[in-house]
Amino acid sequence: MAYKMKTHKGAAKRFKVTAGGKLKHKSAFAAHILTKKSPSQKRRYKGYIDVSVADERKVKRMLGM
Repeated sequence: MAYKMKTHKGAAKRFKVTAGGKLKHKSAFAAHILTKKSPSQKRRYKGYIDVSVADERKVKRMLGM
């Protein structure tokens, strides 16, 4: 009997799939210890960035794509 592949719930919470099928994730280093970081650095950490090409296959597999 064939089994369905389960979605990796940790990955599902961390990655978003765009309408075009690209993968995005939140920038690292933006959660705490922000006092020593410059405003320009903190601005760069805002929003979502693309998942690297090297990791795309692994992330898609975890999301069941």
